[in-house]
This record gives sequence, C-alpha cells and structure tokens, in this order.
Amino acid sequence: MARETKTALSARAHRLVDALLAAHPDAHCELRHRSAYQLLAATILSAQCTDKMVNSVTPKLFARYPGVKQLAAADPTELEAIIRSTGFYRSKTRSLLGMARALVERHGGRIPRSMDALVRLPGVGRKTANVILGNAFGVPGVVVDTHVGRIARRLGLTSQEDPEKVERALMELVPQRHWTQLSHALIFHGRRICGARKPRCGECPVREDCRYFKTSGDRAE
Repeated sequence: MARETKTALSARAHRLVDALLAAHPDAHCELRHRSAYQLLAATILSAQCTDKMVNSVTPKLFARYPGVKQLAAADPTELEAIIRSTGFYRSKTRSLLGMARALVERHGGRIPRSMDALVRLPGVGRKTANVILGNAFGVPGVVVDTHVGRIARRLGLTSQEDPEKVERALMELVPQRHWTQLSHALIFHGRRICGARKPRCGECPVREDCRYFKTSGDRAE
C-alpha cells in the first residue's frame, strides 16, 4: 500500500474519530466510582484484571477504607485479603498503600489534578493518570491500554508499540476535546468488534478507513 501523506492521514483520522464516536455513543469508564479517590484505587486494581472483577471487589474495599487517610493506615494483610481476587494482590497492595501515603504526605490526602503530580505517585503511570484526569476532573487525556494500542496500530494511526508513543501519536491526530471519549470508544470497539485474536471486520463501522482491513481483505473476516 502506498505511503500515506500527513494530510491524508489527518483527514482519515478525523473520519475515524467521528465514526467511532458515533458507533459507540454509550462508551464510558466501566470502573464504578463516586470520587477521584475511588477511581484511582480501582484503576490501580484493574491492571491485568477485568473491570467486572474490580467492580466486585471495590464495594468492600471502599466500605473498609472510605478515604485516602483510612487506606494509608490500612493493615497490609487485611488489604491483601480484600483485593486478592484481582490478581497480583501483593504488588497492588504495595501500590495502593504507597499511593495513599504519598497523597497524605504530599497533597493533604487530595488527588492532584496534574499529570506530573499523578505519575509521581506509587503505582500510577500515564495510563492511570489519564483515566483520573479525564473521568474525575474533565481534563482531556488519551488512555492507552491494550485495546487502544492494538486498534490504533490496526487502523494505521501509528506503528508504535510503546504506549506513551501511541498516546503522543493520537494526541497529534485527534482534536483535544475528543481525547477522553475516543479512548472509551476505542476500548468498547476492542471489546465488541476488534478483538485481539479475531477481529470481526465484517461488522466494523470503520473498516473502509482501516489499514488492517485494506491489507487483509477477506482474511480479516
């Protein structure tokens, strides 16, 4: 396939954004939360775990530790027992305790509203920070999880594998006002249509602008 000009890529990206947002109008953060603190804790737990499983654990977690200060003072063994079913519970316990204690020590127990401050918290990388910024504070951000990275590459919006480079590429192509909602739409698209092993290209509303479909043809069906 011929190399795409920047102008053509930009135009195709805008068509893809419009189509994906239209195709998944119900896309949203599926981690149940009532505050930035709850969303931050839930997002840390969601690593290598389904949102459904996290949502089954967090009611007990937040009942026991309703705020940052209570979580910071948690007994590690008790916390491990509560979150065990989310997997990697020992490392997640360390992240949760480290995050909460850092918030108490550095921010008076409040969740900061900047990328720089968030990524300095234990267990928090750019993906988690963008989840918090976009969904708790209304600050646009591109969340790059496995779905977003995979689909961005299949669509031909980037060839990068590194999540931060994928994030930067999408930020350059997508209007800032769409960053958060497009992230949700791409995640929903990955769960519903563009699966990792067998994408259902015949059902895809954006296949005519998808590089993967153009190069795979019937093999992608």
